[in-house]
Amino acid sequence: MVDSPAAEAVLVAAALREIGEIMFRRLLKHLTSPGWWARRAFRTADLTAIANAVKASEKIHRGEIRIAIEGPLPLRSLLANQSCRDRAAMLFHSLGVAATREANGILVYVQLVDRRVEILADRGIADVVAQAEWDAVCRRLETAFVARYYGVGMVDAITRITALLARHFPATGENPNELHDAPTLL
Repeated sequence: MVDSPAAEAVLVAAALREIGEIMFRRLLKHLTSPGWWARRAFRTADLTAIANAVKASEKIHRGEIRIAIEGPLPLRSLLANQSCRDRAAMLFHSLGVAATREANGILVYVQLVDRRVEILADRGIADVVAQAEWDAVCRRLETAFVARYYGVGMVDAITRITALLARHFPATGENPNELHDAPTLL
């Protein structure tokens, strides 16, 4: 049994040497980053502001927004060399975004250690909003994160997502809240 993340990283690195330097650096970075350290970027006030922004957003469109913020990836994801996009797709299903009534879920996935953002839209939304529009929101959010504007950047992203969803999926009489508004910290 391995006693520390650093020792575990050394053992795993020896077994995966042939995969290459990039994967090794990523593995080491994730294994040596405590979850609390990576997630400290989002203060309690930021998380509250994000939840409030999602709640307000969902009153003006039929989309369902879910925010997932993850520090280090699980070891299984690292060993499988899972991309941020693939991890987001897995979470899309496990967090219930794929199970919305109108296929109108949106997942905003933030991978803090890799410094990546992915937005996945369910088929009802993906049919009318081009992936390039979601990618533009992601890149803008990553730019805000580089400047350390985590909470402000996320609220801005929610505002941009709201504009896209309101244009294509305006709220109607019945608009149930199917997903949690508060960000999920993984």
